Amino acid sequence: LRTRKLDLKSFDQNTITAFYFQNYKSMREAQKSLKRINIIPLEADIKPTDRFLMERFITGPIAFKPTTDNNHKIKPAPFEPSFSIASFDIETSFTGEQLFSIAIYSDKGQVVLMIGDNADLKKNTDTVTDKLVFFHTERALINSFLNWIEQNDPDILIGWNCINFDLRFLARKCEALDIPFTLGRNSELVEWRTNGSKEKEEDKHYFILVPGRAVLDGIDTLRTATYQFESFSLEYVGRKLLDRGKLIHNPDDRGDEIIRLFNEDKPALAAYNLEDCKLVWDIFEKTDLVNFAIERARLTGLPLDRVGGSVAAFENLYLPRLHRQGYIAPNLPIDPQGVGSPGGYVMDSSPGLYDHVIVLDFKSLYPSIIRSFKVDPYGLTEADAQWKANDEHTPKALEDTAVYSPGYRGAYFKKDNTILPTLIEKLWLARDEAKINNNKALEQSIKIIMSSFYGVMGTPGCRFFDFRLPSSITLRGHSIMNQTRTLIEEKGFEVIYGDTDSLFVWINSSPSNDEANNIGKDLAQHV
Repeated sequence: LRTRKLDLKSFDQNTITAFYFQNYKSMREAQKSLKRINIIPLEADIKPTDRFLMERFITGPIAFKPTTDNNHKIKPAPFEPSFSIASFDIETSFTGEQLFSIAIYSDKGQVVLMIGDNADLKKNTDTVTDKLVFFHTERALINSFLNWIEQNDPDILIGWNCINFDLRFLARKCEALDIPFTLGRNSELVEWRTNGSKEKEEDKHYFILVPGRAVLDGIDTLRTATYQFESFSLEYVGRKLLDRGKLIHNPDDRGDEIIRLFNEDKPALAAYNLEDCKLVWDIFEKTDLVNFAIERARLTGLPLDRVGGSVAAFENLYLPRLHRQGYIAPNLPIDPQGVGSPGGYVMDSSPGLYDHVIVLDFKSLYPSIIRSFKVDPYGLTEADAQWKANDEHTPKALEDTAVYSPGYRGAYFKKDNTILPTLIEKLWLARDEAKINNNKALEQSIKIIMSSFYGVMGTPGCRFFDFRLPSSITLRGHSIMNQTRTLIEEKGFEVIYGDTDSLFVWINSSPSNDEANNIGKDLAQHV
């Protein structure tokens, strides 16, 4: 153990001493000892590996330079990965107790592994039979699947509800049959995590760590990319995106029909199983989900298959920049005040039937507000330091609008050397460049990350939560929307509704469509 005073301070303006340990276990024991005497160290919840990477601004590709003294140098590097992918799907009995088959669709080949024997091929001459391999036992089928994965070595596994159904089912089968579930590279075992301690198995949501590979579930990845569907069933999403669905369309009959096909027409079941894999593959290609996941990981430092993680992404980007501004981040707030800040602006509507209604929509309103009005945890802390250093009700220094930007609920933000507004500005420029280059995956990733910043600062699950931060965004939005309504009505048009970042304007005349569009463009320019 060694200690060192740092040229950093806490948000309370206290000096900071760092403690260094030889190993992770010693650090955890020290944390427990401090907690017993009511001392909570700052940023102690951050894993050393995560800190090592974030402090070097490594969020994805790295350059590695070994040295003779083992003080290896790593730094961010440009790299475009080309991952091999395999789509997989299992079929089981209606009760979920018996494994019928596992299908795999990949750029390295297609195969359906099924319980049965070659005598079953006589009942059908479907073209899928050349991809169908039979096994007499579930043990042999599962071992063949694991061998296929090991030999073909895909980087990414994709499927539909594949973690909480397919892989959980296979894990339980492996446990029952005493088969090591070696899905990872070098035949490594998988690791499971779950969301909390829910009692019922069906209520639990599982996460899987497959060493050396990523598992992307189609449902979770679509939701992360902000796709919305009335239903996330494979049938429904396939119809909406690809104009085709499963080979057995009726979900009410699907369980019985799968059992019938297994007993009477195994090649037809194989075709059904393989088509599900192909549907998932084509959905991923149609929506460019793999590239979306890559760009999201590259931007945030989150693992490729991490679901959610907005707070973690924010911290990965924000903390190293905060340290360079001379601060250590606070811990999660205890009994936070002001939870549930004002939401987006919703205007009273004017009911009726209208034609020629123009919708004016602000481009990324909340990120724009953060950037323009310097809404920033660091800037708020710097302004708060002025309050602490003065006994005045409102320090005169804060009234200098060249130095500080006023927010809401008593907030002020220092304008120079900002962290979050500067991040927004860089991401904005990168998004515009991605749009020019037609890189839709990167463009969508940046849009989602920028939009998440408001939500992150508004949750007490974020260490930077302060009700003045989200309030200074939403209430500024209210003000902008009301000012915009006034500007439009001064032009003689009626605003019949508004919501968060959009206004609906009734032209109240009968122009042509081209004339209506021109009016809309003029109003947008005027605003």
